[in-house]
Amino acid sequence: MRIGSGHDTHRLVEGRPLILGGVRIEHPRGLYGHSDADVVLHAITDALLGALALGDIGDRYPDTDPKFFQADSTIFLRESLGDVTQRGWSIANLDVTIFAQEPKLGPLKQQIRASIAGLLSVSVDQVSVKAKTGEKVGAIGRAEAIGCHATVLLQRAEMPTS
Repeated sequence: MRIGSGHDTHRLVEGRPLILGGVRIEHPRGLYGHSDADVVLHAITDALLGALALGDIGDRYPDTDPKFFQADSTIFLRESLGDVTQRGWSIANLDVTIFAQEPKLGPLKQQIRASIAGLLSVSVDQVSVKAKTGEKVGAIGRAEAIGCHATVLLQRAEMPTS
């Protein structure tokens, strides 16, 4: 077994789409970043890379590289998942906590969960998505930013029997 942890935070700004876990969410502000700034997929990518001691998302996809400008974060996630499977590992489970004062994510958690499961090719019951507010404390509590923490447990992939 291998465990990995990832975290990301981006600030909310006008004129950007809000994408969380691969789901586009109707909101007047979106997350600022070099890519699409999907904090959920960034945190999961970091967790996958961390579980295999392969560095972090900034090492792999630096914001100084123009080819990642406005990139879809599913690219980062899928490439990192490829590293997991190529090395003989599979996802046992994934636990995600999204920190956002707004928008209210309760009604969207199952949609985000299903999106993540689909992107990772795992069953929905292997993915947990929780949402927490900042209780009006700090940048998240003032609705200036959204953050995410992800923890993944990897297990050795089952070998096919002949």
